[in-house]
Amino acid sequence: MLFLVAALLLLGVMLGTVAHAPLSFSVAAGLVIAVWLGIFALRERHGRRGTSVH
Repeated sequence: MLFLVAALLLLGVMLGTVAHAPLSFSVAAGLVIAVWLGIFALRERHGRRGTSVH
Protein backbone atom coordinates (compact mmCIF):
# COMPACT_ATOMS: atom_id res chain seq x y z
CA MET A 1 0.00 0.00 0.00
CA LEU A 2 2.88 2.33 0.77
CA PHE A 3 4.22 1.79 -2.76
CA LEU A 4 0.86 2.81 -4.20
CA VAL A 5 0.88 6.02 -2.16
CA ALA A 6 4.42 6.75 -3.35
CA ALA A 7 3.36 6.16 -6.96
CA LEU A 8 0.43 8.55 -6.57
CA LEU A 9 2.69 11.20 -5.04
CA LEU A 10 5.13 10.77 -7.91
CA LEU A 11 2.26 11.06 -10.36
CA GLY A 12 1.17 14.31 -8.70
CA VAL A 13 4.67 15.75 -8.98
CA MET A 14 4.89 14.67 -12.62
CA LEU A 15 1.53 16.25 -13.42
CA GLY A 16 2.86 19.52 -12.06
CA THR A 17 5.91 19.38 -14.33
CA VAL A 18 4.31 17.79 -17.36
CA ALA A 19 3.44 21.20 -18.80
CA HIS A 20 7.15 22.03 -18.97
CA ALA A 21 8.40 18.65 -20.18
CA PRO A 22 8.56 17.48 -23.80
CA LEU A 23 5.64 15.34 -24.96
CA SER A 24 7.82 12.28 -25.61
CA PHE A 25 9.13 12.36 -22.03
CA SER A 26 5.62 12.72 -20.63
CA VAL A 27 4.35 9.76 -22.66
CA ALA A 28 7.34 7.61 -21.67
CA ALA A 29 6.91 8.44 -17.97
CA GLY A 30 3.19 7.70 -18.20
CA LEU A 31 3.89 4.33 -19.79
CA VAL A 32 6.42 3.44 -17.10
CA ILE A 33 3.92 4.28 -14.36
CA ALA A 34 1.11 2.37 -16.12
CA VAL A 35 3.28 -0.73 -16.55
CA TRP A 36 4.42 -0.58 -12.92
CA LEU A 37 0.83 -0.28 -11.67
CA GLY A 38 -0.23 -3.15 -13.96
CA ILE A 39 2.51 -5.39 -12.58
CA PHE A 40 1.52 -4.38 -9.05
CA ALA A 41 -2.12 -5.26 -9.73
CA LEU A 42 -1.20 -8.64 -11.21
CA ARG A 43 1.02 -9.48 -8.24
CA GLU A 44 -1.73 -8.50 -5.82
CA ARG A 45 -4.31 -10.59 -7.65
CA HIS A 46 -1.99 -13.57 -7.88
CA GLY A 47 -0.93 -13.28 -4.23
CA ARG A 48 -4.47 -13.18 -2.89
CA ARG A 49 -5.82 -15.99 -5.07
CA GLY A 50 -4.44 -18.77 -2.86
CA THR A 51 -5.42 -17.33 0.49
CA SER A 52 -8.82 -16.97 2.09
CA VAL A 53 -9.45 -14.28 4.67
CA HIS A 54 -11.73 -15.24 7.56
